[in-house]
Amino acid sequence: MSKKQLPMSLLTVITALCASLYAVGCYTTAYIPSPWGFGQFRPAVIIPVFFATVFGPMPAAIGAAMGTLIADSVKHGGVYPGSLIAAVPGNFIGFYLFGYIVKKKFTWGRFILASNVTLTIANLIVAFLYVFLFKVLYLNQLTYVGMPLDALVFLSIGLTIWWFVTMLPFVLLVTPPLIRAVATAVPSIVPEGVRTHSLKEELPKGTFSLAMLIPGLIMLLIGLGTTFTILGDYISAFFKEPTPALIQLMFYVSGSILLVLGVLFYTGKRLLWQKPLLKKTGK
Repeated sequence: MSKKQLPMSLLTVITALCASLYAVGCYTTAYIPSPWGFGQFRPAVIIPVFFATVFGPMPAAIGAAMGTLIADSVKHGGVYPGSLIAAVPGNFIGFYLFGYIVKKKFTWGRFILASNVTLTIANLIVAFLYVFLFKVLYLNQLTYVGMPLDALVFLSIGLTIWWFVTMLPFVLLVTPPLIRAVATAVPSIVPEGVRTHSLKEELPKGTFSLAMLIPGLIMLLIGLGTTFTILGDYISAFFKEPTPALIQLMFYVSGSILLVLGVLFYTGKRLLWQKPLLKKTGK
């Protein structure tokens, strides 16, 4: 199936399914904000990641863009300009990129690479567009208009970091077993390369662990920086909501969680979804 072009009718159905599932998933956690006061907790990111891996970049990109717009608009009671300005382009670009990276040759290593690249670039796009174009230019909110450029950049990067560290564990720990389950139950809809690696190749424990350990360590170092360097004074000068203590807590907690998950993944007993489901064939 990986060598054939899917019929347009099927692609349309797949895209609509991705959009509706993502919309429901996003709306479920839409009222859990980031420490910055805006930006949602979004574990539903696993849905377009799954669709990008199994069905390619375009259904996932369009589905994610439509899904986030639907969820944001339902939450705000009408078409939400902030979603159109920031979330829609960020989701489209991010999940198209994810699908593009894993499409030609799927391996778990490329899956991890796509996860890190996508979550960094997509969240960076959404954060900067939301802060600069929506908050400052579109809404002209005095709280943000009065901030210096470097403070707005810091805010955008901080929001990007929060999204990244809250999404990465779900993508790396939930999506692989989901892909394997579908490859086992309905192998005909899964591309051959994805199906082969999903069912025959064991997940690389070291690579998956490092994918969480490295950002976890970075988060802890940033947290220490906010406590013991002038970075903490800088935060106190420009950010009253959230409080500097809450920002520090965000870095410490998120970093610790990623480190613990990385260590547990590497040292823990093998889970069923970590093992190859089919024996390798060979001479």
